[in-house]
Amino acid sequence: MSISVKGVEQIPAEPGKVEERRALGVACGAHALHDGYTDLIYVMLPIWQGEFGLAFAALGLMKTVFSGTLAAFQIPAGFLAERFGAVTVLTIGTVLAGLGYILAGFSAGMVLLVAALFIGGLGASTQHPLASSLIAHAFAGPRSLKALGTYNFAGDIGKMTLPAAAALLLLILPWRQALMLLGGLGGVAALAIFLTMPRFQDNAATVPKDHSAAPSSVPAPGYAFPLLLSIGVIDSATRMAFLTFLPFVLAAKGASVQTIGMALTLVFAGGAVGKLVCAFIGARIGAVATVWLTEVVTALGIVVLLPLPLEAALLLLPVIGVALNGTSSVLYGSVPDLIEPTRRQRAFSIFYTGTIGAGAVSPALYGLLGDAVGVPTSLLVIAAVVLVTLPIMLVLRPILVARVS
Repeated sequence: MSISVKGVEQIPAEPGKVEERRALGVACGAHALHDGYTDLIYVMLPIWQGEFGLAFAALGLMKTVFSGTLAAFQIPAGFLAERFGAVTVLTIGTVLAGLGYILAGFSAGMVLLVAALFIGGLGASTQHPLASSLIAHAFAGPRSLKALGTYNFAGDIGKMTLPAAAALLLLILPWRQALMLLGGLGGVAALAIFLTMPRFQDNAATVPKDHSAAPSSVPAPGYAFPLLLSIGVIDSATRMAFLTFLPFVLAAKGASVQTIGMALTLVFAGGAVGKLVCAFIGARIGAVATVWLTEVVTALGIVVLLPLPLEAALLLLPVIGVALNGTSSVLYGSVPDLIEPTRRQRAFSIFYTGTIGAGAVSPALYGLLGDAVGVPTSLLVIAAVVLVTLPIMLVLRPILVARVS
């Protein structure tokens, strides 16, 4: 129900508890499925190499097509959502993501496989910005930060479960049928999204046009969101660069290939926990304090890791993982605090594009640094760059405090 009176404007109403739970549950499910689709490619690459006789460059192209399309079309997805609605665009995107893998199952060569992965990446581009904005519609303030942290954590669950499910299916089914079955999950999920995700924009409430009475209603300065984005770009770039160099650091300590694999698992497990835990810490002590905590722990952890023996380094890696990934939940959760509701879909699109793009480019750039000065020095540079986020976050502190008070 909406009311229209002079001096009052229509804005989305605060959703009830049932709508909140539905929004969070559906968004987490979408995140798990889409992120699972993204990492499912790693399971399929060796199979495609054997099936089609592909070189490593061609296999790299497969991953680049999917991930590059995903990153490039997030901003257009935000624009489409403003016109047709976030739920509709997310539903279509989920269908396309699943369809990409179904078509991959029909592929008879590299050209068709690339086309299928392009379609899958196109569909996957809708998930991050639109599911995040829907959660931001459903929750406000510190509860929004907790909800987005839970959503962020769900993506890591999908990265673990869907590739594992594919590996099990491949024991009993040919790879084509296994892919078609997993792709069919996209259609089922799309139907669930369309039928169960609340349409918050259809509800209306009334607030005075004079926003001065509510600090959180005062628009944030124009430089606030770019500053937050710059922190996200630095955080994502340094995280991916660290993960690129970590195997070489461990190998220099005498780690075997199996030990390196276990070490990366420890980092990823800590990262999954960090995405959830740091969001709840941020809701309690504030985004600024949490980012300072996670970034300082990340930088110190990288510096301390270098001289440690292998056994001690393995014990430290889960802690680094918590801090390394925990920052992202706090940053994503701060986007709604700086952006008005009508612009959040576009803002999330830009934010995810910037952070994912930075993560994709940084290993190559830091690789050049590694060639020039060596891995240990490169890691010290990464630790130093991590700390650049701290003064930027201090500039944002009064704005964030005013917006959430």
